[in-house]
Amino acid sequence: MLVYNELHQLAARKLRNEREGHTLSTTALVHEAWLELNKLNRIEWQNRAHFLAVAAQAMRRILIDYAVARRRDKRGGGREVVSLDEGDALAIAHERADELVALEEALARLQTINERQARIVECRFFGGMSIEETGEALDVSPATVKREWAIARAWLNRELQS
Repeated sequence: MLVYNELHQLAARKLRNEREGHTLSTTALVHEAWLELNKLNRIEWQNRAHFLAVAAQAMRRILIDYAVARRRDKRGGGREVVSLDEGDALAIAHERADELVALEEALARLQTINERQARIVECRFFGGMSIEETGEALDVSPATVKREWAIARAWLNRELQS
């Protein structure tokens, strides 16, 4: 039950600013993430932060899959700038699927350049984790997370605008 509560809190962060009636509910996101995490039965969880970091990865994949499906269903429309504020991933997945897919592609490029920055984006943006939680999950200081988060956001914004 504690694990479920942790996942539910993580998913709730994603939906905090979402409109009512969103088709991907907190419970649905939790259940999808739980199914993904259950497939990883050989992982030895180091601590709560490790669990949350892996859960953030699972939620990232779920949100990207959701965005791709939405994009497939709803082609066209004008592009808007993707905000890289933490906690926006679910809103973008629903409302602006094309942009989330573009972000995913840019994040994959960032991962080849700087894996830690990509993991920080994953924890902060897709996982809704705080600076401190991200630092604990990645075993780096909060100051490093802040610095790398700022650099990663600037790099991704530049990539997304080109």
